[in-house]
Amino acid sequence: MRSRRWTNWILICFLACCLSISAKAAWGHAPDEVGGFEPVPNRIEEFDWQLPSWVPRPVVPDDNPMTAAKVELGRHLFYEPRLSVTGDFSCATCHLQHLAFADGKTLPAGATGEVHPRNSMGLTNVGYNSVQTWANPLMQHLEQQMLVPLFGEEPVELGMAGRENELLQTLQSDSDYQQRFQDAFDDESPVTVRNISLAIAAFERTLNSFDSPYDRYRYGGDATAISDAAKRGEALFNSERLECFHCHGGLNFSDSTRHERSGFTEIAFHNTGLYNIDGNGAYPSDNTGVQEITQKAADMGRFKAPTLRNIEVTAPYMHDGSVATLDEAIAHYSAGGRTISEGPHAGVGSQNPLKSSFIKGFSLTETEKQDLMAFLKSLTDETFLTNPKLSSPFE
Repeated sequence: MRSRRWTNWILICFLACCLSISAKAAWGHAPDEVGGFEPVPNRIEEFDWQLPSWVPRPVVPDDNPMTAAKVELGRHLFYEPRLSVTGDFSCATCHLQHLAFADGKTLPAGATGEVHPRNSMGLTNVGYNSVQTWANPLMQHLEQQMLVPLFGEEPVELGMAGRENELLQTLQSDSDYQQRFQDAFDDESPVTVRNISLAIAAFERTLNSFDSPYDRYRYGGDATAISDAAKRGEALFNSERLECFHCHGGLNFSDSTRHERSGFTEIAFHNTGLYNIDGNGAYPSDNTGVQEITQKAADMGRFKAPTLRNIEVTAPYMHDGSVATLDEAIAHYSAGGRTISEGPHAGVGSQNPLKSSFIKGFSLTETEKQDLMAFLKSLTDETFLTNPKLSSPFE
């Protein structure tokens, strides 16, 4: 399975190049051992991001500038079920707005019913990610990533591999889409796979969430926006005792973040001791993290730390959805790794030799645990979860 997925990834990258996506957009910069990357200059644009003044804009590739027409086309395509082989499955099927564009399932199933090995990651502030998906250091751009659900075969998501002409004919025969593509792209024949990818990526860059109670407290100067318990929880979160902030810090509560003010861009992956099947650090063979790409033993079990914004509504957690609740997630980190006592995945995660040095374990009183929970829940942005500009245009 691992080699087949790698072959599938090579095919997607080849397709990206064939679709004339620039080399920078397709591959970014080669990662070094610590995950440092040079920042990509942001394009000066007139697009109205509707961001608070304290929030920097996301980085936008030079070959995909933001426009209102392109974003609106991308919104339609994001919710368009005709982009799937069955005609009833869209990007939004696995990315629901009221769940911060996650889906609430342990593991999703694609259009053909094939169950995926990884949990549907929420798309909160996805335009600020320095790397996309759970564990692929090469997947750095939304334009590039969109080709995977559209054409990937291991596993099947939208299932359109080999049906490119059929897809384009469907959109070309729709007069509304004809006009939207023409408005968005100054091309003689604008309905192309490349432009589908560019438009959806542009829409995804508007999935921005910076209006949580915590934001109003920390950046808006409203001392009453969060409770005293949440304020104590923030202090715990940022303490060396818990170490949370090392992997979930900064603007997006993730250490794989970049924006227009970034002095440098970090891409990081971490082993949190979720598994330790053989006592030597092994993870389930169909979900080995970055090791699947790099083939390096030290990368076993390393996955991206996703944003904690809207974490209250994105359960279940971890790359495989195997942690059901926030309470369980806190317990996992408190123990310094998960112990599975029986079954094929049995092992003591806290003893995983490949585990991050930040996962040391800690003890909390019940009051402290509730304080930490209150802080995490203060990151829920109800405006984002209900913003009509991000919702389906077909309802």
